[in-house]
Amino acid sequence: MTQSDTSSTASATNPFDASVVVAGTPVVGGLAYGPVIRVGDRPRIDTAAPDLAEDEREEQKDAFTRAAEAVGARLADRASHSTGVSAEVLTATAGLARDRGWISTAAGLIDAGTPAPAAAAAATEKFVEMFTKLGGLMAERVTDLRDVRDRVIAELLGLPEPGIPTPDVPSILCADDLAPADTAGLDPDLVVGLAMRLGGPSSHTAIIARQLGIPCVVAAADLDQIVSGAMGYVDGTTGEVGSDPDAALIEAAVARARDQAAAAAAWRGPGVTADGHPVAILANVADGVSARTASSAPVEGVGLFRTELAFLDRATEPTVEEQTALYREVIDAFAGQKVVIRTLDAGSDKPLRFVETEEEPNPAMGVRGNRTAVAHPEIRRGQLDALAAAAEGVASVPWVMAPMIATVDEAREFAEQVRSRGLVPGVMVEVPSAAVLADAILAEVDFVSIGTNDLTQYTMAADRMSPELASLTDPWQPAVLSLIGMVGAAGERAGKNVGVCGEAAADPLLACVLVGLGVRSLSSAPAASPAVGLKLSAVSMAQCRDAARAASTATSAIAAREAARAVIG
Repeated sequence: MTQSDTSSTASATNPFDASVVVAGTPVVGGLAYGPVIRVGDRPRIDTAAPDLAEDEREEQKDAFTRAAEAVGARLADRASHSTGVSAEVLTATAGLARDRGWISTAAGLIDAGTPAPAAAAAATEKFVEMFTKLGGLMAERVTDLRDVRDRVIAELLGLPEPGIPTPDVPSILCADDLAPADTAGLDPDLVVGLAMRLGGPSSHTAIIARQLGIPCVVAAADLDQIVSGAMGYVDGTTGEVGSDPDAALIEAAVARARDQAAAAAAWRGPGVTADGHPVAILANVADGVSARTASSAPVEGVGLFRTELAFLDRATEPTVEEQTALYREVIDAFAGQKVVIRTLDAGSDKPLRFVETEEEPNPAMGVRGNRTAVAHPEIRRGQLDALAAAAEGVASVPWVMAPMIATVDEAREFAEQVRSRGLVPGVMVEVPSAAVLADAILAEVDFVSIGTNDLTQYTMAADRMSPELASLTDPWQPAVLSLIGMVGAAGERAGKNVGVCGEAAADPLLACVLVGLGVRSLSSAPAASPAVGLKLSAVSMAQCRDAARAASTATSAIAAREAARAVIG
């Protein structure tokens, strides 16, 4: 029996008198109803194909190289027309298609006589095996690798590029798993609900679904019971997926959900509880385009500017001038408002092409984030110089924070580098040691921001992509809430801001709990900000604190949700 069988999902109820109801982990709230569609078949490989004659092998190698480059170019082009996490994920996936190790492995198999499509498949499985053994963030790339494989094989065979069918009417998409590249291309007007048998609450697919505002449930182990063509629904608040519900019941519920969404859409801020306690509602962005888009949302600034896009899929390090221009675009989009910038979070699943790195037995626990900067201090120096140049003459000095800080000494060293450039220093709390040492770390920096995705993964020692462990990677885990409470209390003692910029900040009910734990700023995908702000405006600080106590002392993530809902509703 898997972990998800015992505790990762709520017991399925049947509020809409559906013929089938399965339970999963809710990740994006809302209720959607429509015909069920599924991802089409991927290209099949003829494993019985004869070996290539020697005079065919060079031509097949060339065909494979061209196919890989064509797929990489298409993904990179889609990235250039996307924003935020979608752009980041598509860029990284394009990098997989162009990966020299993968291409070289396939070429070696072709040289030995394996036809190019079979070589692509065999080379992929070698890397899948390696990534799976590494676990953690590297295991997240397995779905991406297989997606790239299928796209390259389709290119070789002259077939249409595989992916999600485009429905004629608003539909519910059910799948075992989705490659982030597919999720990034979803049209939220046509795919109105998303359910996956696999995946975790902080996977890239779930994060992109939240950015798009699509109700989403993951880790629904029995999803195969929801058949294609049936009328189905996804309840992203309860975590339930059903088919053939009573039409009158579901349509009435969808109408209520639509009214609630309209009320949220009308909320314009600022963030404040019902009894007048301010809570900054901020946006996560990745570049100037996503920042300009976010500036039209009811947010008060940027709580997380991911700077990776300036560095990924580049053969050489971006110059200070190039970085300065990118950073200034984001600062200008929120002129005079708060902008929190995270320094480069590279390594693990986001390797830099221009940095030679040793193969690590467990990259998620290895050289990433701040540790990359320690190993290559010139990268951080250039980035901080660019940030300082971008901040010249601005009305509000940017706040700058480092990822993957684990010790007080690391926090102190980073703060000194940031202050010497006239910027405001802070750090990310993603490693449990940073939460335990929050008082001492806050003595060195001016603010902290909690990255709940990694904090949950590291606290629970659970790969956030594992469907069997979806309950453990749920940010509602009481152990994670307790650590957040420690950081919040330290912030109150120090009189310094504690924010959350992980995906937990996008859950309206959890946002209330976070505020009750001492969090005073919430940063998420801009699409989530109205619902979070509206929910906070309806509750008092006392209710938030009561809900926080109830959730933190629960015995499971499910029980924590139920306890908070009993207090807040």
